[in-house]
Amino acid sequence: MKKKRRSDRDQRFQAFPSVEQSALKEYEKLESRTRRVLSNTYQKLIQSVFLDNSISNGVRYLINRLLAMIEKPSLDPIYIGLFGSTGAGKSSLINAIIQQAMFLPVSGESVCTSCVVQVSSGCCEQYEAKIHLLSGQEWKEELRNLTKLLHRTEEADGEDVDAWDRDDAVEEAIWKLQMVYGTRAERRSYEDLLRAKPRGKIPPSRIITLKAEEAGALSIKLDPYIRTQRREGDGEAAESWIWPLIKHVEVTLPRNALIPEGIVLVDIPGTGDFNSKRDEMWKKTIDKCSVIWVISDVERVSGRRAHEDLLNESIKACQRGFCRDIALVVTKTDKLHLPEYLRERKVGNSAVRSQREAVLERNEMIKLQRSSVLKEKLKRKLPADAKVLEGSDLVYTVSAQEYWQQALLSEEESEIPKLRGYIRKRFLDQKRRMVTKYVTEAFGLLLLTDSFNSVENLPNEHLHMSGLRRFVEERVGLLEKAIEQCLAHMEQPLQEGVRAARTSYRRLLGACLVRSRGNQGFHQTLKAVCLKNGIYASRTLARIDLNEAITQPIYDQIDPIFGGIFRAGKPTALALMAHIEAFKHSLQEKMAEIGIRNGWKYDSHKKTFLMQEINAILGGLEGHILRKKREIYESVTSSVQSDLKPCYEEAAQITGKKACERMKDVIRRGVEQQVAEGMFERAQERMQHQLQQLKNGITEKVKSSIATMLTLASSQGDGLYRELADVRTEYREMEKLHRNLREVAENAVLRKGMQDFLLRMSPSKAGPPKA
Repeated sequence: MKKKRRSDRDQRFQAFPSVEQSALKEYEKLESRTRRVLSNTYQKLIQSVFLDNSISNGVRYLINRLLAMIEKPSLDPIYIGLFGSTGAGKSSLINAIIQQAMFLPVSGESVCTSCVVQVSSGCCEQYEAKIHLLSGQEWKEELRNLTKLLHRTEEADGEDVDAWDRDDAVEEAIWKLQMVYGTRAERRSYEDLLRAKPRGKIPPSRIITLKAEEAGALSIKLDPYIRTQRREGDGEAAESWIWPLIKHVEVTLPRNALIPEGIVLVDIPGTGDFNSKRDEMWKKTIDKCSVIWVISDVERVSGRRAHEDLLNESIKACQRGFCRDIALVVTKTDKLHLPEYLRERKVGNSAVRSQREAVLERNEMIKLQRSSVLKEKLKRKLPADAKVLEGSDLVYTVSAQEYWQQALLSEEESEIPKLRGYIRKRFLDQKRRMVTKYVTEAFGLLLLTDSFNSVENLPNEHLHMSGLRRFVEERVGLLEKAIEQCLAHMEQPLQEGVRAARTSYRRLLGACLVRSRGNQGFHQTLKAVCLKNGIYASRTLARIDLNEAITQPIYDQIDPIFGGIFRAGKPTALALMAHIEAFKHSLQEKMAEIGIRNGWKYDSHKKTFLMQEINAILGGLEGHILRKKREIYESVTSSVQSDLKPCYEEAAQITGKKACERMKDVIRRGVEQQVAEGMFERAQERMQHQLQQLKNGITEKVKSSIATMLTLASSQGDGLYRELADVRTEYREMEKLHRNLREVAENAVLRKGMQDFLLRMSPSKAGPPKA
């Protein structure tokens, strides 16, 4: 069994360089042994109190903490979002990274990936896909909106009141209804379609599971579900009939050396979805990605509206979500028309002798130019010293085709290996942090558990803890004031943003409502916007969000300050986490002081436990703050959307002659009225209220968690030690693992230094591919 576990571990990390492999194996071994120690301790404690009807709060806290540690996942998933428009090359890029040439459907003239697709590896033996469908209620909501969108009235003489513009919104609605219910479905009423039976088979669980032994076999099964066929023609597969009901797809590969278990690659369509649930999931998927790669093919990377929208949405994800790193990935970089390139070339004096040289030179120019543009854009929205700005690689130039064919570029020059290297580094860094935290927390719990079997130093215990409690109460008060002052930095930019919004909302709204071609092809799109409370997302057109457009001046003012307050990583005076860190250090210094003054040198276990438990409690606050951040950031637009909902609903009901202009008038009047009644000021108040709630939530969590921890630490004199089993063996093993943790970190540094030295000393391997 041990040999099997070892071979599994070796296989999992075989794509990593030897130095990284060694570190990962050591961290895995440390984590596994720690889990075993925690499990043994938990079993002993459970057995020792099994027949006791009056388990003390201290023992209950300890048992619950042990169980939470045992059940804690080895690694929180690392979501890497590939965010791009249709045809940008997202699926091709994922296929190259996982070394499966045609696994996900590749966009061509007639196909594209039509929903969010997550790809990860696991311990399953087969290739597996889970296709999640909209619930019955969610589909009813979409069906109601689709039929409303297609509804039109006619004059008594039978002549259409309004021109029937077959715009994008209408085409999409017709196509969805025909796919689910068959031809002429768009002419049927909502009630009629509710009674109709869909053409495709829908399982009661609303999940379709596909499995196959080989990647190619699963790809064939999955293909009809996630490919969007052209709308003309009746030759689509029966599986594609339920495409409009698909919410998202999860694909799991058998353990894959190229994607470590815990890495999730997410193919994210570029503009969201008309369905509310799918659109909400689209936004949540972007927000949960810790890394976003904005995918744009080489021919669209400069100056296209869609490309700029993708970048802006990604930067927002840094503000409201978990994203800590953004990069632009330029795809299809093997494409180049040499005569045209040479005619327009303005770089240097050296001659370009081949297509390959021209491609490499052009790719370097793209990197320089786009890195500069992206960095400036990020600086305007994020703090000047944000971690994302420190990245050495803001732009990658890749070619999936050349990765496979190597006709023009080498494998390294295709930059697919470079992206894999980034994924490996991200995985290794997170694994190191997770195991270090895990082993340290476990050691603290075992220290305390073992100390309960000692009766040394009990007389002074109450004195120690009462002094510490008074100090904690005082420091929590100071923390509350510090957080209040920190969040108060938002007040001025919010006020300035509201003033800017009041002076520019007419212009911004007009830019959304006025089309260069007039109203042709816009009537039903505007109706779709109103049906969805100011938002329309299409797979093919740029996203429209009226609420976001008119509140943009507020976000322009608050973004740098908001980013500074909620920043992760490097602490600054503005950062919220910096105040929590200062609070933590003040507690730990006080404990050390009390310990030295009152003789805790004989009970160092307790001091170490308290310090490490404080780390765990306050470390958990960062996750709580990140989860609240999105709600706070979006409070401005959600407040405006709520205020404008009545005017959107009124506009959506308009049909007949000049319907498009009448809808615009209703929207304009509604916005004017709400602005006059203080719409932007209410949005400001809502964000400030959310910030106040965050402050209250943090202080309450700190008070209750630390009070519980101090109660546990002072429970020794209440006879707790008599209730617990002897865990000295587990403590000694945990102590050894804690020492090993430092050795593993030191070994990793030494190996990395040696590897860097050897790389510097070795001759360069760069060169043209073989002819």
